[in-house]
Amino acid sequence: MVSWNIVEVAAELRERAEASGCTVLDLSAGTPTLPTPQVVQQALAAAADAPGYPATHGSAALRQAYADWAGRAFAAALDPELVLPTIGSKELIAGLPALLGLGRDDLVVVPELSYPTYRLGAQRAGCRILAADSLTALGPQRPRLVWLNTPGNPTGRVLGVPHLRKVLQWARDRNALVASDECYLELQPPGQRPVSILDPEVNDGELGNLLAVHSLSKRSAMAGYRVGFVSGDPSVVADLLALRRSLGLIVPGPIQAAATAALNDDAHVADAAAHYDRHRQVLRQALEAGGFRVDDSTAGLFVWASNGEEDVLVTRRLAEKGLVVAPGGFYGPTGAAHIRVALTANTSDTLAAADILRHFGD
Repeated sequence: MVSWNIVEVAAELRERAEASGCTVLDLSAGTPTLPTPQVVQQALAAAADAPGYPATHGSAALRQAYADWAGRAFAAALDPELVLPTIGSKELIAGLPALLGLGRDDLVVVPELSYPTYRLGAQRAGCRILAADSLTALGPQRPRLVWLNTPGNPTGRVLGVPHLRKVLQWARDRNALVASDECYLELQPPGQRPVSILDPEVNDGELGNLLAVHSLSKRSAMAGYRVGFVSGDPSVVADLLALRRSLGLIVPGPIQAAATAALNDDAHVADAAAHYDRHRQVLRQALEAGGFRVDDSTAGLFVWASNGEEDVLVTRRLAEKGLVVAPGGFYGPTGAAHIRVALTANTSDTLAAADILRHFGD
């Protein structure tokens, strides 16, 4: 893998696409382009008069809406007191090691292929970091924090009940904390039930040693609202709440109202999941026709594909045709022969991108 700065490579690919003379099609980022649901916009407007300070813990209505959603989505019986809103999920992910008081003597485990913020947050706290998907790779090491991501970014891999149970039991035996980033959880193919670490089939109804991280950015097209959630282990949630109160990390009141409306409405989420699945099928078929092998990519917002060539070379060739996608090596060394293609462009751009991919091997 060529070791380049992510921002520099992304800028170079965009410049190549703009210089190609073709219409630029950017499928490199998972930024939603669906409209924010009307029910959310209306709730935001209705709560616009907000002269007082909002609760760091979130309103009772918001926490109840989250608990009710968790019950509907994956049969979790969650106490609303164990729910804490965050200023988007990225803020929580980046800050969690420091908020937990971890430092140079502590090991944080991240997925081998993953969103860079897991590693960044651990680095900023001064922790040791190990990228590993297999528990046996840890040997006798005893981590303090283990990150999971399901469905995964960049791969779209879904971790099932047996896998989550195994990791959680392993962590409990060593008094480690498992944090499961599930921000793409509901973006599954129609009929496929999401599996969360909060599911009692995974945790046996006990929330010790686990945190679940969720976001409304993708499933509700609310990336601009910056609202997510963390829930789980009672003692950890209580500590996070106390720290966040001291630091002023509070989701604004009108945003809390909008988030409550989003959690109480399942119809727009089903529509979004179906929309993205249609894009997934279009891009998967085009990639395979163009000589790529598609790996995982069963849920979430990305298709993960390889034709055996180095990622940067493939992305450059695509950029010269006007199509910008992400080199897989951004997400870990083992991704250097893959590209990541996002499902979030509008449908016309997705179809145009599929046409380029379909003829890539010609």
